[in-house]
Amino acid sequence: MFSVRSLMVLLLALMPAVAVAAPQGGPGMISQVVLFGGFILIFYFLIWRPQSKRAKEHKALVEGLDKGDEVVTGGGLAGRISRLTDDYMVVEIADGVEVKVQRQAVTQALPKGTLKDI
Repeated sequence: MFSVRSLMVLLLALMPAVAVAAPQGGPGMISQVVLFGGFILIFYFLIWRPQSKRAKEHKALVEGLDKGDEVVTGGGLAGRISRLTDDYMVVEIADGVEVKVQRQAVTQALPKGTLKDI
């Protein structure tokens, strides 16, 4: 086993080697700003921009819904819109079976006549 004294001597012997190996000065301020700006650009183009584009498309889809449109909800229900209000709509998923869902729950509008083929 090492004694406390021998460990201290070993650490003191290694200190100058560590101090010599440490780089003198760090990266400049300009390189840090460029690196930070690069991260912001990556974040913008890979995350923020595509997400805002999808949000705009979904908002346009929800605002363009009308009675008689065939839609698919987030839960996977497919049906025809029978009534609309500002926040909710009634979707007929089978003959005589109606479900009230939020307008925001619509994920896709189907072409007319799609439900007949299913």
